[in-house]
Amino acid sequence: MTYLLATILTLLNTAWLALTLFGLPGNWLMVLGALLVAWWQSGESAATPMFGGHVLLTVVALALLGELCEFLAAVAGSKVAGGTRRGATGALLGAILGAVAGTLLSPLPVIGSLLGTCGGAAAGAWAFELRGGGWRLATRSGVGAGVGRLLGTVAKLAVGVAIWLIVTGAAFWP
Repeated sequence: MTYLLATILTLLNTAWLALTLFGLPGNWLMVLGALLVAWWQSGESAATPMFGGHVLLTVVALALLGELCEFLAAVAGSKVAGGTRRGATGALLGAILGAVAGTLLSPLPVIGSLLGTCGGAAAGAWAFELRGGGWRLATRSGVGAGVGRLLGTVAKLAVGVAIWLIVTGAAFWP
């Protein structure tokens, strides 16, 4: 029964990891799955539970780190490129609006979401910087925000892979 549960959890976590590319909370769904299995096993007094407290705390901390990376990446990209606080705010708002637009309007789900998020961050930073800094600063800030957002998504996906490996390893080799 333990190996069946571990296999089901691994398959679900693979699907949840793919959701991260859509800008959805795939990392948190993997953490939730591990927490539910740990809770379920505590009720049946399993001789060897799949997940100890250290595994659960580690994956929660990693999921928080992934969110922080994704959240701050566009802002940091704008700032590194010389943008102001106004551009960083525009990057953050643009990334949110771009993610929604890219997901809803694009026929290519993963690509559309990713392009929408990065393009939205770039457009938001550009638009907010244009008012005070001119075309050159606005363009530099927008490109920095778009690249930063892309790197943030890659970092969050890398964290998701780490969560997947930890949960899968603990599920099959407690």
